[in-house]
Amino acid sequence: MPHIQLADDLPGITAGFAFRPETAKPMRELAHILLHTAGSEAFSSRDRELIASFVSSRNTCYFCQTSHGAAAAHLNGGDAGLVDTVCRDYRTAPISNKLKALLAIAEQVQIDGKRVTKELVEAAREHGATDTDIHDTVLIAAAFCMYNRYVDGLATWQPRDAQMYSEMGKRMAEEGYFKP
Repeated sequence: MPHIQLADDLPGITAGFAFRPETAKPMRELAHILLHTAGSEAFSSRDRELIASFVSSRNTCYFCQTSHGAAAAHLNGGDAGLVDTVCRDYRTAPISNKLKALLAIAEQVQIDGKRVTKELVEAAREHGATDTDIHDTVLIAAAFCMYNRYVDGLATWQPRDAQMYSEMGKRMAEEGYFKP
């Protein structure tokens, strides 16, 4: 039961967005800029969505973990197994060393931003991460701590319908989060 009067038929963050459209706009735009890279293979939308799902899993935010995991799975040819593996233990996941290094940074940001060390940043650089990749990883992790707390702090409705999340993930992966 939500803590405030939210739309009964809107799940997760969409209920909060509907409640305050003026705050939804910049939050959606930020998610779009950070996650929907349209054509960039250097730090792909799939990898960005994996970071969002990973951070959300660490924050135990079911809605964000599942919706962004579904987007990552869609961008990975429909394979949700990779998302599960990354969220369980990214160190052994079949992903690039660059993404593992970026997830190590995201892991520390999720706990406390001050835990990001120069050694973690150097390791990411050694595996090909650019300053923009590192910046965006920190911001994705920080933003998802906020998004997760927004969803859970309002006690939004978080349905358990796998098909709904699959459709949501497909839409997010293909269309992004913000339409100007």
